[in-house]
Amino acid sequence: MNLKTLILAAGKGTRMKSNIPKIVHKVNGIPMISKIITVLEEIGSTENILILGYKKEEVLKVVGENSSYVLQNEQLGTGHAVIQAKDKLKDYDGDVMVVCGDTPLLKPETLKKLYNFHKDSGAVTTILTSIYENPFGYGRIVKENGLVKAIVEEKEANDEVKKIKEVNAGVYCFNSKELFKALNKINNNNEKGEYYLTDVIGIQVNENKKVRSFILEDSMEILGVNSKVELAQAGNILRDRKNISLMEDGVILIDPTNTYIEENVKIGKDTVIYPGAIIQGDTVIGENCEILGTTRIINSKIKNNVKIESSVIEDSILEDGVTMGPFAHLRPKSHLKESVHIGNFVEVKKSTLEKGVKAGHLTYLGDAQVGENTNIGAGTITCNYDGVNKFKTIIGKEAFIGSDSMLVAPVNIGEKALVGAGSVITKDVPDNALAVSRSKQIIKSDWRK
Repeated sequence: MNLKTLILAAGKGTRMKSNIPKIVHKVNGIPMISKIITVLEEIGSTENILILGYKKEEVLKVVGENSSYVLQNEQLGTGHAVIQAKDKLKDYDGDVMVVCGDTPLLKPETLKKLYNFHKDSGAVTTILTSIYENPFGYGRIVKENGLVKAIVEEKEANDEVKKIKEVNAGVYCFNSKELFKALNKINNNNEKGEYYLTDVIGIQVNENKKVRSFILEDSMEILGVNSKVELAQAGNILRDRKNISLMEDGVILIDPTNTYIEENVKIGKDTVIYPGAIIQGDTVIGENCEILGTTRIINSKIKNNVKIESSVIEDSILEDGVTMGPFAHLRPKSHLKESVHIGNFVEVKKSTLEKGVKAGHLTYLGDAQVGENTNIGAGTITCNYDGVNKFKTIIGKEAFIGSDSMLVAPVNIGEKALVGAGSVITKDVPDNALAVSRSKQIIKSDWRK
């Protein structure tokens, strides 16, 4: 494929009423500009050239400092934007696709069909178009014998042209050499004093060059995001697409309309997702899992046969057979190995719980290593922070930590050791030992009198 793309991404997006560039806003979990780049990479573009302007530094933080780009310091129209790439493409002899950075609903299969149609038709330019029953506000595609003769904007259209339902979708395939020849001839003799890319079409038609249109099937693909309302609309459409794709691959969504699964999430077959779940980032969930209630999972790896109820999981790993919740919280860098159970109001942070560990209730495990089949009683806390530094607690396998125990790190609890309920442990406990640390119980009879 001899194709490069130009992504128009220089504008501020005033109607977004935001301090960040429009194209950096997220749709279903990923920035709009990243979504567009991913789609273009899928169709086989050899280079994606960004045309940047407003707050380019913030855009580059998202797409990568080494991205290919040119600057449009003044926003003087779409034609002016494309002209900025002239030097970058001066030695290129192939096709150029021009897309907008605020159209995140475009599908790779649509753009592939557009490109293939362009190549097969022998046209110098092919315009992506759509059929709208109510095309008010869009540029109409005027044709003769199947060839495009003009793009007529709403305010310039007569009554006959206004009846045309085929409209410009704002995506183009150009022969690169022919594109820049025509761009050298456009002017800004219009109300806004801008250079319009659509003027290229008129120039090429006047020179008897072949211009075609390719009609897309789903007109929603060309929805441009110019406001927070349209941002929400685009996000909803992408979520619906994601949910449908997952269900077609064997995932069970009890109520797709109340399930929020972001673009990059992967889920295995026969996993059941209940309403209210929010699954984000680069999360991967295996097969035969059950995700119930208002669970939120972000950037985590969940293996097979895991059950999670009404819990929060951040940047963590859960291996096969783990059960979790309700109301548990895994903070970043937590690793629950096979068949671990953590229950009501248990919080784990930067800790590894080996196979078979159980912590059923009201527990905090921070900066800890807990050995296989150890039982952690209710109310246990690893006291990992002294106000300046964090310290580690190590608990051996098959240990038993009694309820309401405080393990003051750094401390080691040996294998098969037992810590009595209500103890504050500040010294290492050997294997097989019992450690009890309590004040003496005092009883004063008739105290109420």
